Amino acid sequence: MRTVSHWSGGTFFAGTSTDTAPVTNPATGIVTGSVALANVQDARAVIDAAESAFPAWRDTSLAKRTTVLFTFRELLNARKGELAEIITAEHGKVLSDALGEVSRGQEVVEFACGIAHLLKGGMTENASTNIDVASFRQPLGPVAIISPFNFPAMVPMWFFPLAIATGNTVVLKPSEKVPTAALWIAQLWAEAGLPAGVFNVLHGDKTAVDELLSNPAIKAISFVGSTPIARYVYTTGTANGKRVQALGGAKNHAIVLPDADLNLAADAMVNAGFGSAGERCMAISVLVAVGDIADTLVTKIAERTRTLTTGDGTTNPDMGPLITQAHRDKVASYIDTGEKDGATVVVDGRTVQANGGPDGFWLGPTLIDHVSTDMSIYTDEIFGPALCVVRVDTYDQALHLVNASPYGNGTAIFTNDGGAARRFHNDIEVGMVGINVPVPVPMAYYSFGGWKNSLFGDSHAHGTEGIHFFTRGKVVTTRWLDPSHGGINLGFPENN
Repeated sequence: MRTVSHWSGGTFFAGTSTDTAPVTNPATGIVTGSVALANVQDARAVIDAAESAFPAWRDTSLAKRTTVLFTFRELLNARKGELAEIITAEHGKVLSDALGEVSRGQEVVEFACGIAHLLKGGMTENASTNIDVASFRQPLGPVAIISPFNFPAMVPMWFFPLAIATGNTVVLKPSEKVPTAALWIAQLWAEAGLPAGVFNVLHGDKTAVDELLSNPAIKAISFVGSTPIARYVYTTGTANGKRVQALGGAKNHAIVLPDADLNLAADAMVNAGFGSAGERCMAISVLVAVGDIADTLVTKIAERTRTLTTGDGTTNPDMGPLITQAHRDKVASYIDTGEKDGATVVVDGRTVQANGGPDGFWLGPTLIDHVSTDMSIYTDEIFGPALCVVRVDTYDQALHLVNASPYGNGTAIFTNDGGAARRFHNDIEVGMVGINVPVPVPMAYYSFGGWKNSLFGDSHAHGTEGIHFFTRGKVVTTRWLDPSHGGINLGFPENN
């Protein structure tokens, strides 16, 4: 049985720890390998590799860095099918969805290929008499990326292309549930000509994370995961003097107004609620139906949901399994509780007949109507294929309901009224907003991130905020002296 090792200094690194975790195919329930879990000594060895590589990479010209980035982009584009197959085998998502994930991540790689323009500073000649002022942005040093299980390629690619392009070195700590994609990416970087030690992979659990959060060599942390862990990462990392962006959980609402195209809205709810088995931080998990459209809209969604197929992602179903048996059971327990609390299970995925292994982690798409805001199925982030319907009478009630949520990651409104849409995106307290778009993930040249308990820190991912996160500003004021500048002057010499 294969063992997934670390990647340090441009090569595989077994480490000294004997602890491992199983790697499982969610569609079969079969353990396909094991992944090394680092001890403190192993984590420090990987961090040391990143620290040793930093000075030379920092001083590498933008032209040479960009050449490596373009080569990586071409290799990834040619071989992204390989990466998608790895993702499907360890996460379980449908192969076409895995390909889509890689493509969205590649957008950030392409954005980073323009780093020479993005890092251009500013200069003012003769700001004061014979004094020039110039601004620069320079890399931080070794940085760490701690990524979740649901996007083994895309989420790391939100961060490492910009970190590398701006002159930093990287330690990626992927989820131990989906470790192989990170190693594949590391080998692709090596093939692209990235110097050894610039991109490293550290596998592990809390021991590895805590070393990244406390080791003084690591200057910044990018994290994506659940809100409690995001809060812990942000609090611990900043207490150790690190720059931290910690993207947390979500409970995303979609409001459907009475004037909306209900067929479009129904299609969107199915796509956004059940894509990737609902294991997306931008999935719509709550539909807020306004006015008297609820019965019609629920019927349309139910009709579409019942046509969905669930199965092994390699066989081209609509939806794959959940990541683990424990997570599958947890999501099912929320459906059980919601039903006991008085909600109506319109489409029940608990008894789905999946096209996959009998021991796969199956839970079909589930539609739950008449959900109230005091039910746990509404209040908690479930992270599974359970779409809840909350009925309200007015737009103002819907707006208040969304704004009252402790999360503020993504939201959407479906309407044909431009005035209502404009009012919504102005008044809503959420970081990413869709107008007739259910999953409003921005393009790479914009930045990704939510509000409230969906983000800890000041910087969002990728885009210009990503460039700023992985760099720090420096301003240089220059005057070349000549005899006319002699003499004593206790004032500000540049104010002339």
